[in-house]
Amino acid sequence: MNIRRYRSITPVIWQQKKGLTKLLVLALLAACVTALMPWPIKLLVDYALVEQPSLVSDNSIFTNPAVLIAIAALASVLFFALSSAISVASSWLWSKIGQQMVIDLSMIMFNKLQRLSKIFHTKHPVADSLGRLTVDSWCVFTIAQALLITPVQNLITLLVIGLVAWQIDPFLAVLSLLLSPLLAASTIYFGEKLRARSQLQREAQSRVMSFVHQTITAIPLVQAFGREQANCAKFRNLSNEAVKSAKISSLFDNGFTFVNAVTLSAGLTIVLIAGGQRVLDGTITVGSLLVFLGYLHTLQGETESLLLTYKNVKSAEANLDRVLEVLDADEEITDHWGARALPKEGLHNPVGIRFENVSFAYEENRPVLNNISLEIKPGETVAFVGKSGSGKSTLASLIMRFFDWDSGKIYIGDEDIYDIDLKSLRDRISVVLQDPFLLPLTVAENIAYGTPDATREEIIRAATTASAAAFISKLPNGYDTMIGEKGANISGGQRQRLAIARAILKNAPVLILDEPTSALDARTETLFFEALSKLMQGRTTIIVAHRLSTIRDADKIVVIDKGQVAESGNHAELMALNGIYAEMIRLQSTELEKEAA
Repeated sequence: MNIRRYRSITPVIWQQKKGLTKLLVLALLAACVTALMPWPIKLLVDYALVEQPSLVSDNSIFTNPAVLIAIAALASVLFFALSSAISVASSWLWSKIGQQMVIDLSMIMFNKLQRLSKIFHTKHPVADSLGRLTVDSWCVFTIAQALLITPVQNLITLLVIGLVAWQIDPFLAVLSLLLSPLLAASTIYFGEKLRARSQLQREAQSRVMSFVHQTITAIPLVQAFGREQANCAKFRNLSNEAVKSAKISSLFDNGFTFVNAVTLSAGLTIVLIAGGQRVLDGTITVGSLLVFLGYLHTLQGETESLLLTYKNVKSAEANLDRVLEVLDADEEITDHWGARALPKEGLHNPVGIRFENVSFAYEENRPVLNNISLEIKPGETVAFVGKSGSGKSTLASLIMRFFDWDSGKIYIGDEDIYDIDLKSLRDRISVVLQDPFLLPLTVAENIAYGTPDATREEIIRAATTASAAAFISKLPNGYDTMIGEKGANISGGQRQRLAIARAILKNAPVLILDEPTSALDARTETLFFEALSKLMQGRTTIIVAHRLSTIRDADKIVVIDKGQVAESGNHAELMALNGIYAEMIRLQSTELEKEAA
């Protein structure tokens, strides 16, 4: 067993050291009580039911068989009650400690998932990450129990009972230990197979969850193209694969249990035969044999528990692998060594942005941006235009450091972006993404998501600037109306206007608008830009646009083509150039004329 692989979750376990110490004390008490439990049987058999030398003087009341029977019965009840109380206390305490470990590990994973780049999340579906966070995180509970709690409790019990059993009859104690090599061989054989099968089972279950998530989030598409039956068939196939994998895992599980049960039963039979012969020889008493058999039953139970623990930890390792894939994933976007926070005094001062020979590729040898050099002056409005896939949105994303570029430098003001810590950098940028992400919160909370201390008046002012106040006033509870999952209960244009209001409220010196009018009608778009023009004054604004009518008044228009700056200038200059931009304008004008006709 490779202990090193558990290093990532060791701190989570160690945080609960106080509770674990209490469990250790309870384990010692439980072992002592367990060692005492068979002795009333010996008292009953050897001194009350069978004539043996008296424990006390002949004239004592304790020589009376009826009294001895009562004492034995009372002691048995007392020991059983005490053992049960300790067991309940241990279970309650471990449940509390173990669940806290799960919460702590989930928090670490959640924090890490938030910091991982868009590239990581593109490769891992949302349902898969959710499964790791809510299901696989329970591996810390199983592993801590399997490697720490259960072994310590079992070993303490085995040690205490083993010592007492040795005092009763060393020969029978040694005979019982001969089962260990057989049990160890069975554990080693089945352990790795159980781990491999558990890994396959979790992967099969994850595929089912991912498919369900993809389907549910695309219900309009599914219904529009009549894919319900096809999706049901695929769901059935994926579910059958998951069930098949679970059956094979269960087969190995039951095989492991069966082999160990047969081995332990055979050992019990051998000890019974040998022990019975030693009673006939007069080596031990009947009561001592019964005590020993009681110990043997306990020893077998503890051994089975250890074996079950090993099986559980092998199963949990499959979940651990998925947890470690998150915990050990490289945080591609991190603060570079020496990165510093910018002073808050200049938080709202206009700043310029400069690209120097910047290149970037999502995949090696497939560049998206190639040797981009570009300067945006403080307070200037610059539009990035180009065909789909040209790299214009990627270029804007680099300013926020959603990705790290492969070569070149980007400056905000006079500062290299790599020299600024991420929070300080992003505090200076408001952004409206191409997909207007909304959360299942109230309208006001969505607008103030990036500025949680904003007042209601500031929220309303931002909504008004974004031309959102009118439709918000018509909602059932106005600004306190709950937004459905992904904004399902409002239109696309309304979602976009709330996202715009969120960026306006942040009031940062750099404003990035990634196709902000893609879901707005022509009238709302005109109102939006009229209101936004005041906000853009004194701020550096970058507009990523597909609808070229929205950026005619930009100070500079940068045409991105095949990952490079193909043209740059204002609208009049680019039209005079009669290049890519002029051709795009003519094509869109023709399309608009056809739509109007």
